[in-house]
Amino acid sequence: MRLKSDNLNDMALKLRKKLNFYNEFKDVYFEIINDFKFDYHKDCKARDYLSGILAKKNHLWKIENILKSFKKLVVSKPVILIYGCGPSLEVTVDIILNQKGRNFFNTFINLAADGASVFLREKNIGIDGIFTDLDGITKKEFNYSNFNIVHAHGDNIEMLKHFEKDILNFENVIGTTQVEPLKNIINPGGFTDGDRILFFIHKLLNPSQMIFLIGMDFQNKVGKYSKLDIMNDQEANLIKKKKLRYAVELIEWIKTKIPNEMFFINSEIVSDKYKYITIQEFIEMINS
Repeated sequence: MRLKSDNLNDMALKLRKKLNFYNEFKDVYFEIINDFKFDYHKDCKARDYLSGILAKKNHLWKIENILKSFKKLVVSKPVILIYGCGPSLEVTVDIILNQKGRNFFNTFINLAADGASVFLREKNIGIDGIFTDLDGITKKEFNYSNFNIVHAHGDNIEMLKHFEKDILNFENVIGTTQVEPLKNIINPGGFTDGDRILFFIHKLLNPSQMIFLIGMDFQNKVGKYSKLDIMNDQEANLIKKKKLRYAVELIEWIKTKIPNEMFFINSEIVSDKYKYITIQEFIEMINS
């Protein structure tokens, strides 16, 4: 029995190591922070603050066990839907809801980038995981999802403080950073909440799974679910436009490491390296 337990622990440790993508991503990270004039030391401070919260969790919480549970969830269904906060989010989900009903979404793994989870909760669509730096969600979404993958960076320390009790009390929390990982925090790579989902899951997938992206728009528009204080879709500012350009390039890169079929649903074409389909084509593919 001891030998079996040791093997399970070794597997869990290997999974954490496999998901850490810092060595491969760090050159891109430093390019990004230099371009945006971000503060590396503030990123480290945020990582350490989140690590301190996780260290205070119940002694039964172990990141290796949570990662193992999340992997089991991710591979439990043949189709993964990833939701971004782009302007096409609402209309795409509403059309699918009207044609197929809410139970249709229960057949998928639903992973939301930050504020997209607000819309999904409003529509009573279950969320398997939220990838968030906490600036686009409320505590309602945090406690609505099955898993919360919380990202720490130099600009969200106050939000980490605001959500501290929720992080402490919610079992299925995974902490991520964009600097060197720690024992209880991983660095999966990625920059924005949306592209970070693909970076995180790319080593968890079964090759037969299909990935569909909704509301992952990289035009110069910001969807109203991007931030809590945005009431309508609006033109992106210069910084946001630059972030969106990075996201396009990063998804192009990580896509080369994902053997699975991946499609953008009802989004305008921004890259010849992506595959785009209509809502109807998506429904037909799922029904076939």
